[in-house]
Amino acid sequence: MKLLHHPSRDDLMLPTVLYALSDPIRLQIVSQIHQGGEQACKNFEVSIAKSTFSQHARMLREAGVTHTRVVGTHRLLSLRTEDLEARFPGLLHAVLSSYESNLQEHLSK
Repeated sequence: MKLLHHPSRDDLMLPTVLYALSDPIRLQIVSQIHQGGEQACKNFEVSIAKSTFSQHARMLREAGVTHTRVVGTHRLLSLRTEDLEARFPGLLHAVLSSYESNLQEHLSK
């Protein structure tokens, strides 16, 4: 089995993290993890092909936003909240608060 690359906390770069969080699908994935905790890839509610989801999940992992844990044939995604908070205090909270607030406004219209 191929080992998945996860950058160390010290290797997290702000432009890479911001780029990973700039895509609406990736932001939706991060928000779902934030709200529900660690989740299997098959449980995400996104309307994209599995191969496209895999590419988005890979980008989030390689940017250091998520951690992917392999259990049998399943891949479980979780947020690297502690690492992101240590490197960029308040960033993840600010991005997710804004996204989830805008989502709620959109749904209430």
